[in-house]
Amino acid sequence: MKRVRCPKCDNYITFDETKYEDGQSLVFVCDVCKKQFGIRIGQSKLRATQKEEVLNEQENADAYGSIVVVENVFHYKQVLPLQFGDNVIGRYVKGTSINTPIETVDPSIDTKHCIINVKNNKQGRLVYTLRDAPSNTGTFYMNNILTDYDRIILHDGDIITIGATTLIIRTSHNS
Repeated sequence: MKRVRCPKCDNYITFDETKYEDGQSLVFVCDVCKKQFGIRIGQSKLRATQKEEVLNEQENADAYGSIVVVENVFHYKQVLPLQFGDNVIGRYVKGTSINTPIETVDPSIDTKHCIINVKNNKQGRLVYTLRDAPSNTGTFYMNNILTDYDRIILHDGDIITIGATTLIIRTSHNS
């Protein structure tokens, strides 16, 4: 099964791509906003460029770690690479400028919910620090809610909860 996103409202539409041949054009009508749009099945030049970007992101994930978004009723499993500096985490909404968006319909996640900072300590090892953005529903570290002034050092496998969504931190091998 393959998913396409409506260009107007970002709603996902799922279809079985095995029923179609490469080069075939399909037209969809979004159930939510009624927008009509088309796609072409098969390999594209844009897709090849995106694959190169994904390889670079995987190298980045090895360099600075990642967060794993655990699948639940609001979204599918996602692995989001972390970058050096502030990683602003929140719900993806078209037009937002956060650098680590979670694709979800969980209404309890703010568009800017929490921040994970990745930096080097004096010994040159990576240090991961969690803080609330601040958010409306709070950020939980291992079932403890953070205040606006809390700064928590994260380790591999630590669990963060934002809204109804669970995140697992995966640190780099360099930390």
